[in-house]
Amino acid sequence: MYKSKVLIGFISICYVLFAIFEFSGNDIVAYNLNALIIPLITLTYMLFISKKSIWFFLFLILYSIADLMALVINNMPIDQTGKLYDYQYYIGNSLYIIAYMFLVVKIVKSLSLKHVIKNFKIHLLVLSILNVYLVYVLQIIIHPNLVLESDYYLELVYNIVVVLLLAVALLNYFYRDNKKSLYLFIGSVFIVFSEFIDVAYIYITQRSLLNVIGTTLAMVAFYFYYQQSKLLNQKTEENNYMLLD
Repeated sequence: MYKSKVLIGFISICYVLFAIFEFSGNDIVAYNLNALIIPLITLTYMLFISKKSIWFFLFLILYSIADLMALVINNMPIDQTGKLYDYQYYIGNSLYIIAYMFLVVKIVKSLSLKHVIKNFKIHLLVLSILNVYLVYVLQIIIHPNLVLESDYYLELVYNIVVVLLLAVALLNYFYRDNKKSLYLFIGSVFIVFSEFIDVAYIYITQRSLLNVIGTTLAMVAFYFYYQQSKLLNQKTEENNYMLLD
């Protein structure tokens, strides 16, 4: 318990220092601290959660690898990076996409698709329309700033997966209606809004406030994800509890 509090305290210090350096204009230090936050949360999960979900664990690992890869490349001498930034963009975003897909799989595995399709037809229709609209708006924002056509399709897949995560998490909450599914949904809401803020920061205006808000939302998301990983999942038809995965 003491060790976990120390690690959580270290994560909090990284976040506070990130915000301080971001607002003070020291972008490099702020970026480095920001890139350490999720890997430290992943380390906390690895060390202190005994009953691990393989899909959630893979989500955390791939997300952390993408962050750490960006950290390493960002701290390399400029003359050695060359095309590494391009590789980071494609590989890093691909890792984030796969990570989110693992989280989607984790949630879908706990659903009865037959039950969802039968009982949530209106929900599915509304969510589909909303998801298409959100992806459309995001692509309108992103498209003028892209150089290659392949970038457009990578961003398209990324945005589709992100909004799919939110939709699946909401359906899971409707289906389960328990604390674990609620935490998963809240975490997904915050991670999606974090991604939206990141789009605004990268493609509209690079203001420190937006970067801090995006990181804050991501931290809150991973807090709820971490908390749900400690909970048992209640079956729909029964009043007993079972562990996911």
